[in-house]
Amino acid sequence: MSESRLKKSYLNARVNVFFYLVTLFISFFSRKIFLEKLGADFVGLTGTMQNLLGFLNLAELGIGASIGYVLYKPIFDGNRDKIKEIISVLGYLYRNVGLLILGAGLLLACFLPYIFAGAGIHFGVIYFAYFAFLASALIGYFVNYRQTLLGADQRNYVVTVYFQTANIVKILLQTALACHVGSFYLWIAIELIFGILYSFILNWKINRVYPWLKCEVAEGRRKYPENKIIVRKARQMFVHKLAGMGRTQLLPFLVYAFTSLKLVAYYGNYMLLLTKLNQFVDNFLGSTGAGVGNLIAEGDVKRIQQVFWELSSLRFLIASFLTFSLYHLTDPFITVWLGEEYVLPRSVLVIILTNFFISQFRGTNDQFIFGYGLFHDTWAAVATLAITVAVALAGGFLWGLPGVLLGDVASSLTVVSVWKPYLLYKEGFGMPVMSYWKNIFLYLLLAVLSWGLTDVVLCFLPLPEPSQGYGMWMVYALVSSLVFLLILCGGFYCCSAGMRSLVRRFRRR
Repeated sequence: MSESRLKKSYLNARVNVFFYLVTLFISFFSRKIFLEKLGADFVGLTGTMQNLLGFLNLAELGIGASIGYVLYKPIFDGNRDKIKEIISVLGYLYRNVGLLILGAGLLLACFLPYIFAGAGIHFGVIYFAYFAFLASALIGYFVNYRQTLLGADQRNYVVTVYFQTANIVKILLQTALACHVGSFYLWIAIELIFGILYSFILNWKINRVYPWLKCEVAEGRRKYPENKIIVRKARQMFVHKLAGMGRTQLLPFLVYAFTSLKLVAYYGNYMLLLTKLNQFVDNFLGSTGAGVGNLIAEGDVKRIQQVFWELSSLRFLIASFLTFSLYHLTDPFITVWLGEEYVLPRSVLVIILTNFFISQFRGTNDQFIFGYGLFHDTWAAVATLAITVAVALAGGFLWGLPGVLLGDVASSLTVVSVWKPYLLYKEGFGMPVMSYWKNIFLYLLLAVLSWGLTDVVLCFLPLPEPSQGYGMWMVYALVSSLVFLLILCGGFYCCSAGMRSLVRRFRRR
């Protein structure tokens, strides 16, 4: 990456990591209070409701993702007229999408009494929450669409600062009101008010960063025929978004179908941990996504391969470290944080972490696939969704919660892990995929050996029981994670050319 791309990536990462650390503590602290003061049923309801509304976002058809891909070239060339044209087209398309989502949302509202018949919560609360979340979602389509340029221009730190600040204030206010008032309606109202407030502040800042970005929906309608590549890529992305939506949004419904709202909340506690860690990694490395797109726009094949393996090596190191740490520390943390009754069976944790590891490592592949615009393998997305749903339904019937979660793992181990690297190497890099698998198998071997050696070392160390308190948990976490990291980094440094290259670059800077 050029110095400008490195500088922007570093700024994005620094801002994102700062807000991650702040929101991490607040999220765990507030969730404990919400569970105690508002109840597991209400927490499960809001999570299920947001997943339900997430299906309506399928109407977006992947337009936002395709816009990001189309913007890389004009941003690299500094073509402001083309950028304004593309964002205007986005505004026109998003207005239509917003109207479609509004209509679908009103229709879906008619079925809420059937969906939440056994929820045990007053339907006034259910409908208020539904329409509040629906209104917040529509704001993004009618008002906030211009923030797409910030992401493509590696200025996502602007969005992060304002969104996370508003989010922190919102959670703190909801927490205080939950403790002193305990009103469902007030909690939901705060959610909606801050969504509107964030929209005003974000658009004010966009006008400051891009004072020349004057976009009109009417102009977008006129220029739409000249930018049909956006819709063509969006149609391809729609199928991929459908598969992704099925993997992330459908599974909580299947958990609810085969278990209960209470177990949805318990499962949500685990997913909160993983979501926060995913956010941390994405904030740290995801900020390089736009830089990857700009790098591909330059067309330096040798440089592209070098950056790919630098990022892949780092991704694998982080994924291995986090998976090891989560395996040893999640159940004790849940015990200390919420209580032993909130701990799920060990088999559930293993299944969750398997998918977590794959999703973490695939991040670099996804960035480069997006940068090359390789969205045409729609059959793969359909296969991913079909495998996820089929295995989840069969597994849920046979084994309950662990069986439902196996659906996600099954699709990750097949289509995602095997086909996607082949597609990237064949149509993106124009190289045989065997070199990829040689490095991956070496990385896997290093991770497995490091894990086994670390467990042996930990058996001989006088470590405290981590589930006995926060202090003991922190001591155990620090020692066990540090031992594994040292062993794994030693192996990576000896075997990974990509990692050594990355270390040298950071030393020079």
